[in-house]
Amino acid sequence: MTAPHVTLTDLPPLDPARSPVTGWTRTHWEALADRLLEGLLPYASPKGAQYRPPGRASHSGPRSDGLEGYARSFLLAAFRIAGSGGRVGPALVERYAAGLAAGTDPYGDERWPPITDRSQPMVEAASIAIALHETRPWLWDHLDDSVRGRVVDWLAAFVGARANDSNWRLFQVITEEFLASVGAPHSRAEIDAGLARLDDWYRGGGWYTDGDGRKFDYYNAWALHLYPVLWARVAGPRADPDQVAVHRARLREFLGVHQYFFGSDGAPVHQGRSLTYRFAAAAPLWAGALADATPLPPGRTRRIASGALKHFTERGVPDERGLLSLGWYRPYLPVTQRYSGPASPYWASKAFLGLLLPAGHPVWTAPEEPGPVDTADRQLALPAPGWLLHSTAADGIVRLVNHGTDRLPPPPDHAEPEDSPHYAKFAYAGAAAPDTRGAGIDNHLALLAPDGTASRRTRIHPLGTAGRRAASWHTALLAGVGYRVETTSVVHGPWEVRVHRVAGPPGTVVREGGWALADDSGPPRETAGPGRALARRADGLTSAIVALHGWDGTSPGAVARARDANAYGRYSATPHLLLPVHPGGSHLLVTLVVLGVEPEVSGASARVTDRGAVLVRFPDGSREEVPPAAETV
Repeated sequence: MTAPHVTLTDLPPLDPARSPVTGWTRTHWEALADRLLEGLLPYASPKGAQYRPPGRASHSGPRSDGLEGYARSFLLAAFRIAGSGGRVGPALVERYAAGLAAGTDPYGDERWPPITDRSQPMVEAASIAIALHETRPWLWDHLDDSVRGRVVDWLAAFVGARANDSNWRLFQVITEEFLASVGAPHSRAEIDAGLARLDDWYRGGGWYTDGDGRKFDYYNAWALHLYPVLWARVAGPRADPDQVAVHRARLREFLGVHQYFFGSDGAPVHQGRSLTYRFAAAAPLWAGALADATPLPPGRTRRIASGALKHFTERGVPDERGLLSLGWYRPYLPVTQRYSGPASPYWASKAFLGLLLPAGHPVWTAPEEPGPVDTADRQLALPAPGWLLHSTAADGIVRLVNHGTDRLPPPPDHAEPEDSPHYAKFAYAGAAAPDTRGAGIDNHLALLAPDGTASRRTRIHPLGTAGRRAASWHTALLAGVGYRVETTSVVHGPWEVRVHRVAGPPGTVVREGGWALADDSGPPRETAGPGRALARRADGLTSAIVALHGWDGTSPGAVARARDANAYGRYSATPHLLLPVHPGGSHLLVTLVVLGVEPEVSGASARVTDRGAVLVRFPDGSREEVPPAAETV
């Protein structure tokens, strides 16, 4: 109910026999791929080298943005062409062949910008290289020699160029490996160095950081695990078998965890950068099947991937023109970055990787199986990124508790940047998004200056993640002075209890926010009183916060409202608590935070033992002891 629904009338009927959970089959994926490609046609340049759908330009400018539209939609077209064995009609192949000829013509009016150091065309070159490899029998092998030569010349500018030291290193690996596959100039040393750099970022448990630091997000899904699989497909016998085996083992381990990031309605957890790529989060599910590197049964792979795609189609994606907008459901620029151009969302094409698997493959023929979130409540500790996942089968919601990811460079670093709402919050979910404008109260603990300025959650220092607990500390900066805030989260069912040890000057106001709840139909209903606050949508989705210890009997609960501040709806509401007077020194605060469909919020409590441990009782009577600060996890 948080976004307008759009009916895609060209989608096939649901198939409840083969797909009892989503109803979706391969024909649905093919039909949606065709709809997305068709939707871009009105925005193609006359010779097909540029696709410029409407939207805000990126910092790279319109010519680069037009290349992005070509490259990312070419990736989708390639999966559609190759997946059908070329039986899609000649127009699609001819359209992208013509675009190649025009884009690589150095004197043409639709020519692509050149590949230079750390430039956006590096990103798009990798997509073009992948698409050319996968469609080679139908496209590359039929190009004129002069066009092939121009394509090679354009791609070969990558050789010797400097890429950003992040997932961009893999764009160089892919592009130069394609050049090697067609006998063109390339650098084996640069390919090997890019793959070796990937090893430097591996942190165990299937997790990479995207460059140095603690930069964990969906780039694990749609880049850092995906490109090694695609590289191996391009490299073929040139690939080191031992290296390929390592990549496959890591992907297998990652998918064992990644399957928990999707709610029963298909919603992926809303955390991290480039969220406008949306269902690209499903790409590694197909990559695991392609590389025989998945622990998931084939029916579960399809259930999770189809669930993610269906989730967005039921919420206005693509829009009535068949376009992917810059946003999440509706257009919403705060989920984008400066590099996001009008066609950036078409990196979502990666989700269609499964079309490369033949129609008779078990991922397409096996009956759907429920995902892990569908069948039982789950708790999963992820030590590498410093996360706890907890989900509930009754409402199908997945929640991520964050005690390890801030996307800051490793120390010693430069001045601390402003904390990002997509990295610095205590928690994220598939059913809620952070407010990205205004006070930023949600899932945040702040010391407040007299003028209302709130302290930031700066660098997150993990203290451990295990079982159903995770902990970290950070420095809360207020008026240029830093105060240590140490937090332990304990999860059970839909509930999270946060145990904070908050340093601060006497008399300072302390504020803690629960989940931001958003809706398009109108502001959620709210109730508030001493020590508690709650917001509830008409469908029963509820965000609540309850004071358990240290807030004193006069701590008021309140609900902050915002408009056009949330990707999930135009109206958002955040329940929060206020401690009017910090006593000074280190003060213990214990809070219950909950997001769920009409969850129980009464009956929770907390008390402190003589040795400083906190005994927590959840609303269902379950108990947990949180050790003192020195023994956090």
